[in-house]
Parts: sequence; C-alpha cells; structure tokens
Amino acid sequence: MHSEPNVVTRRGDVAMLADVRAGLVDREPGAQRELPPKYFYDHHGSRLFEAITRLPEYYLTRTERLLLSTRMPKWMAVLRPGALVELGAGNADKTRTILDAMRAARADVVYVPVDVSAAFLDETAESLRREYPDLTVEPVVADFATGLRLPRSLPRPILYAFLGSTIGNLEDAEATELLTRLRRGMAPADRLLLGADLVKDVAVIEAAYNDANGVTAEFNRNMLRVLNHELGANFDSTAFAHRAFFSDRAGRIEMHLVAIEDQTVTIPGVGRLTVPAGDSIRTEISNKYTPRRLTRILAAAGLRAVTWETDDAGGYALLLAAPSV
Repeated sequence: MHSEPNVVTRRGDVAMLADVRAGLVDREPGAQRELPPKYFYDHHGSRLFEAITRLPEYYLTRTERLLLSTRMPKWMAVLRPGALVELGAGNADKTRTILDAMRAARADVVYVPVDVSAAFLDETAESLRREYPDLTVEPVVADFATGLRLPRSLPRPILYAFLGSTIGNLEDAEATELLTRLRRGMAPADRLLLGADLVKDVAVIEAAYNDANGVTAEFNRNMLRVLNHELGANFDSTAFAHRAFFSDRAGRIEMHLVAIEDQTVTIPGVGRLTVPAGDSIRTEISNKYTPRRLTRILAAAGLRAVTWETDDAGGYALLLAAPSV
C-alpha cells in the first residue's frame, strides 16, 4: 500500500521545497497536482500507518507477514545472509521474522534499517537492540528513492528487503531506476527480498484504502500537516476530503485529497497556491502487479526472480531476486 515511513524532518528542506513546487505549482496546464507519498510521514504519520496495518480491511501486512513466517526459515537457511538492509524500515515489525531466520542460520548478523524519519528510525534501532543484545544495528538516515550509502564492510551475502509492496508507489520507470541502483551494489550472491501486491478483486483492493474507521483518510490528510510543520504552509487539512479508487487502465490505486471548497494556500519558498473546489492533489499511487509486469521491471533492472511464492489466494507475492548477470 503506502510507502514505508520515509520523510524529511528539516523545516525548509531544499528537496521538499523542490518536490512541492514541482508537484503543485510548476506543472503543465491541466496536469494533475501531486505530492510524493514520503511526505505522509512525521511521527504522527508513522503511528497512523502502523494503525492502518492492523485494520481488518488492510490485507497486505498480514498476508506478507504470513508469507514471511512460512518461507523465511527455509530461504534463510539456504542463503545464510550476513546483513539485512531494509528499505523503509518503519517499526521493523515484520523484520523480526527475517532476523530470527537469519540468526538461526548464522551468528554474525548485521541489520541496516534505512529510513528518512530519523526519530522513528532511532526508536526502531533501540527497540531491536533491547530485544537482540548481540545484534549489530547500523541505522542509515537516507531517502532511498534518491540514493543510498551503506556502512562499509557489511558481511556478505547481503539481503536487501523492500517489503510492504512499497515498490507499487513508484511508476514502473521509477521502480526500474531504483532497483537498478540496488543492483549496481549487489554481489552475485546477494539477494533482493521483494513484497508486491498483485491484481485481484477491485472491491478488496479499494476497501484497503477506504477503511470504515477513517484511519486512512486521517493518514492521507496528515501530509498537509507535515507540509505545514516543515515548510510553514497554511493548509487547512479538514477542508480536504479523502478519495481512493482503483484505475483499471493504469492497474493501480490512486489516493487523492479533494478540495471541499476553493482553497488558497501560502507556502513559504514556493508561493501562493489555489485549489478550486472539486480539484485534487494526488498523494499516492499503489500499483497492483501481474507476474508478467513485475518480471519485466526486474529484468529491466538486471534482476531475475529465483524464488517466487504467493499466498493461497494468489493475491500477494513474496520473491527473492538475484543479479541476472
């Protein structure tokens, strides 16, 4: 569904200003206003996301967790990775299943959680150090969508984890670019552990983004509160309605904030923005894949799936990918 917690935390951050300007102001006439989903997340947004993962409508987390619990012991016994690098680590809830399987296979394991939310990352690292006193945890504060610098001399092989179908938040070309950057840093024995949501009944998909308790709507509006706090903008988050729908043509969920009435907003460093009633800001895409589409993205990045498993309903995929050359 949503990208894992991954947000800038400095007021006036240059990259954030550039993203906001590009998505809301410097656009072609008639083009959709949009903002990157990484800006959902401050500490409150991270907590809302964790609440979403526990909702009955949100099948992704529990399905992926089940796949991890059943597949990791066997997969890790064969691969025996020395380091786990997790992109968008969040609270590392599912990560514990991977770490337990890795630690059963070998003793000298290093965990590298990667996230831009420094405060949330620190909480995760400290929690894991308490639970696993002999585990080496080396957190990396970074926006993995634009670059990733890892600690030196990580024990090989390295397992890169990109879970939660976060890859779905990227256009196919963007996903290929990100995976290509990962591929360049991979040795032949390294692997990518990828979770990806698959095409299924539209009603099931849409319910996951329109929960009855309105938690996802609150999470969606939190992006505007993040912009207010980080950039000094004056969005009225209550004046925007949550909308999420599946696009058959694009094969994805789109999540929007729709102006309930005409909105005029001032964003320091960007300028004034007018959003007429009924217009929207797209805050997220979440692609739902066919096996063929996902395989094509991997191949374009120089990767190949060596192990591919789905849940019993065939609606979610967990796979290990290796460098293809």
